[in-house]
Amino acid sequence: METALTTASDQAEYERLVSLLRGGNVTVLTGAGLSTESGIPDYRGLDGKRRVVPMTYGEFVASPANRQRYWARSFVGWRRFADAVPNDGHRAVADLQRLGLVRALITQNVDGLHQLGGAHDVLELHGNLGLARCLDCGETTQRAELDLRLGEANPHFAVAAGEVRPDGDVLLAEETVSGFHPPRCLVCQSDLLKPDVVFFGESVPRTLVEQCFSFVEASLGLVVLGSSLQVMSGYRFVRRAAANGIPVAIVTRGPSRGDADATIRLDAPLGDTLTRIVRDLQP
Repeated sequence: METALTTASDQAEYERLVSLLRGGNVTVLTGAGLSTESGIPDYRGLDGKRRVVPMTYGEFVASPANRQRYWARSFVGWRRFADAVPNDGHRAVADLQRLGLVRALITQNVDGLHQLGGAHDVLELHGNLGLARCLDCGETTQRAELDLRLGEANPHFAVAAGEVRPDGDVLLAEETVSGFHPPRCLVCQSDLLKPDVVFFGESVPRTLVEQCFSFVEASLGLVVLGSSLQVMSGYRFVRRAAANGIPVAIVTRGPSRGDADATIRLDAPLGDTLTRIVRDLQP
């Protein structure tokens, strides 16, 4: 289905976006809005207000009870989160890479759907839920392997869960959580085993931030897809591009924090819009 650009202004912004991408050497920054069509909800509604308050890093490391609650919720939610598959938007971004138009692909998402959709060399600002890391010894574990261990340790832990949340967990009653056996590191036996993602309250590694800045500064444009840019981890790249006179295109539903810095702004469905763009850019 072709994206309906309902106004002359929308069509003009779309054509400017296609022109920017056609010139190549573009850095792409993606957010949760790109994965909503895969069934993974985002943190904020179209009004930009946060709908979900996830566990912070400080809460996670503060007590074994908090870690038990996190892992119980995550154990239930992970099965559904892991079943998500790439949508047309992910595949279109991979197509833009294959066309040689993308200098760098930066994502705020932790779902790994860009890679499953055919993209490569993805810079994951917030990590990937497909891995877990011990905060004591640094040992890394594949999440699928950890899920098997959790299943063996909790053979009777079957609950009816609500909607999966953006970070792969679900809300559970406290009495349900209390019987859950959380994971331990197989190397050092610590219970400080954490998904290899950046929790709220943590910082993105500085070396990764600097790498992303260098890509943005060397680009002819920054294209933001599916992000409200409410957190600084993504918004700083928009600010850097704007400060350096680099065009910024933002395609997302609802308002974004970067709208004042945007030279191109389009409010449209990501999957349909990106599929049409790829078609229009075919040689």
